[in-house]
Amino acid sequence: MKRIIASPAAPAAVGPYSQAIETDGTLYLSGQLPIDGATGAMPEGIEAQTRQSLTNIGHILREAGYDFSQIVKTTVLLQHISDFAAMNKVYAEFFTSNMPARICFEVAALPKGALVEIDAIAAK
Repeated sequence: MKRIIASPAAPAAVGPYSQAIETDGTLYLSGQLPIDGATGAMPEGIEAQTRQSLTNIGHILREAGYDFSQIVKTTVLLQHISDFAAMNKVYAEFFTSNMPARICFEVAALPKGALVEIDAIAAK
């Protein structure tokens, strides 16, 4: 059975999709832009934006009854691949052991002019 997850602490979807879907013990999180769910503001700089995207993922995980240790895969989209090291530094603050699989690549553009967007898959 499919369960739609929506955290009021994370920003609302900017299109016709859900923040996350849980099915059969697996949680699929949509890409999270670095938008503060409370203010609608986007911080400046890749480090602050990475932190906000991952914070949004944390809000959704908690809403669904998961945590970062249960993430098995992430995808990181960067506006500039030259931001990889700075993004990675912040990413390592959230993933300290049992690292998930990950792919990271540069894209032509991200919604709302963001520098980063991160999605995730978690499993119980």
